[in-house]
Amino acid sequence: MNAEPNSEWNAELYEEKHSFVWKMAAGLVDLLEIKAGERILDIGCGTGHLTSQIATLGAKVVGVDRSAEMIEQARKQYPALQFEVMDAREIAFAEPFDAVFSNATMHWISEPERVIAGIAKVLRPRGRFVVEFGGKGNIAALMDAVERAWRKLGKGAVPRPWYYPSVAEYAGLLEKHELEVTYAMLFDRPTALEDGAQGLRNWLEMFGGVFLESVKPEEREGVISAVEREARVALFHDDHWVMDYRRLRVVARNAAR
Repeated sequence: MNAEPNSEWNAELYEEKHSFVWKMAAGLVDLLEIKAGERILDIGCGTGHLTSQIATLGAKVVGVDRSAEMIEQARKQYPALQFEVMDAREIAFAEPFDAVFSNATMHWISEPERVIAGIAKVLRPRGRFVVEFGGKGNIAALMDAVERAWRKLGKGAVPRPWYYPSVAEYAGLLEKHELEVTYAMLFDRPTALEDGAQGLRNWLEMFGGVFLESVKPEEREGVISAVEREARVALFHDDHWVMDYRRLRVVARNAAR
């Protein structure tokens, strides 16, 4: 959860209303094919749940995140594990890793090549990089709704801070740094948000800071309500919101000798 636009995360809201972020990554952990004793780096570890899962499989894992609040929560929940506050664009360790793992983080960083270059440096030869994040077309229906709401409210251009690449675009960046892609898939993953009718509101509070930070406090409620109205037809089903996620999942190996 290593966010570039807004590194101040509400760890409590993340834990209570957004557990899907890490719960849906079970298959991604499997792709690591962990061997006991391996040294693994978890980039954008958030509150540490997936870091802990990796550790239970026998790895020596280090979790890093730019958010000090997330790292504080991770240390409280998993005191036996190592967590560090670190920007993904500035990854630096003296000892190399057998694998680097990242879930739901890379779409927050607008300088992807800086991250990839750092990963390539800390991976052992033939080391693995396993990653999943928002891919091309992610949250398209939501962004259409936000655009309509912004126009009606006279708010001007909508900020788009995220990085949602295609398979070809991201694979090209990896291969540029001698990370050989062995598996890549872009897929739809509609995701039910927690807390029923409050789900989209919670999502906007947690992840939509880039929209809301420019809104005056007295206008905030009106803006959120406007986005809910515009998004309802496409994203509200039965009694809950379903986010139109598209995920890019990639496995690569360090081909450098």
